[in-house]
Amino acid sequence: MRFPHPLLLCDIGGTNVRFALAPTPGAPLIALGAARTAQFAGLAPAARAHLPKDAPAPRSMMVCAAGPANGRLLALTNAHWIIDGPETARELGLEQGLTLNDFEALAFALPTLEAAQVRRIGPALPGGPGPRLALGPGTGLGVAALAEIDGRYVAISSEAGHMDFAPADAQEAALWAHVARPHGRVSAETLISGPGLERLYAAACAQADPPPGDPTARALSAAQITQEGLAGPGLARESLRLLWRLVARFAGDMTLAFLARGGVTLAGGVLPRIVSLLDDAAFRAAFENKEPMGAILRDVETQLIVADHAALVGMAAIGAAPQRYAIDYGARFWR
Repeated sequence: MRFPHPLLLCDIGGTNVRFALAPTPGAPLIALGAARTAQFAGLAPAARAHLPKDAPAPRSMMVCAAGPANGRLLALTNAHWIIDGPETARELGLEQGLTLNDFEALAFALPTLEAAQVRRIGPALPGGPGPRLALGPGTGLGVAALAEIDGRYVAISSEAGHMDFAPADAQEAALWAHVARPHGRVSAETLISGPGLERLYAAACAQADPPPGDPTARALSAAQITQEGLAGPGLARESLRLLWRLVARFAGDMTLAFLARGGVTLAGGVLPRIVSLLDDAAFRAAFENKEPMGAILRDVETQLIVADHAALVGMAAIGAAPQRYAIDYGARFWR
C-alpha cells in the first residue's frame, strides 16, 4: 500500500483541470498549471500536456474528479471525460494510481487546512465530536463528510447535490415558478452552482417582467452576473445574495443529514469570488433555521476555503501516508 513518487496529482472539474507534482512524500507541491477540461479528449492527453519536460517522469498518479467514483472508473457528471484508471496507468506508464470523487478528496484535505487558508463565517464555536462536512458550488454542487475512526480518516462521498430542493417561503416559491428545470425538476445543484446562478438570475429577470430592451433581461453568464453584482445594486447583486442564502440553507440541511458537529467547510469555484457579499449574520440565520434541531446547528462552526488547490494538498497527504486513510485500496488501486 504505497504511492511511488514523484506523484502526479490532478483535480478535474466540469470546467477546469489542475495539476501538481509531489516530488517526494511530504515535500512542497510543484504547481503544473491548469486548463479548460474541454480542451482535452481525456485525462492522459491533459496530463502529458502539463508534465514538465525536464523533470523525472511521475511513477504514480492520484486523481479527483467531479463525479461518482466507481472503483477504478469515474465518469464526470458535467463534462465528457470517462476516467479509466488502469487504462490511464498504461497510457502514462505509471506504477500505481487512485481515483477519488472531488469532494471525497476535499474531505480528506480538511485536516491539512491552516488558519490562513480559511475565512470563518460567524463566531468561533465549540462544535463537538462527529463528522466534518465539506460542500460547495462549482460547475456542480459537491458534498462529502469526513470521520476519524481509530486514528484513520474515512471520507463519506455523496451525490447530495442532486436531491430535490424546495422553496422555503412564499418569496422563493414565486421565484421557483420561473426557474429553468434542465432535468425536469429543481435539485439543489439546479440553483447552487455556476449554472445555477445563471438560472437564479434568469428567474429574477422573468419575475421582474422587464419591458423589451431592458438590460436586466439579458442572458448573462455566471462570470458576468458576478461582475455586475460586485459592481453595484441590481438583479445581479440580489441573485448573488440569494445564492449565499441558499448555500447556507443547504449547508444546514446537510449538517443534519450527517450530524456534522465537527464543523462545515465551504469550497468550490464560486463562493470565494463573491465573499465580499457574504453577510455572516444572514448566513448563520439561514444555516441555523432548522427547528426543532436548531440547537445542534447553533454549535456548529462554518468556514470558507479561500486558498487554492486544497484538494491537491489533501491528495498529497494521502500519497505521503496512505495508511492513515481508510480507503478500499484493493478495489480502487489502478495496479
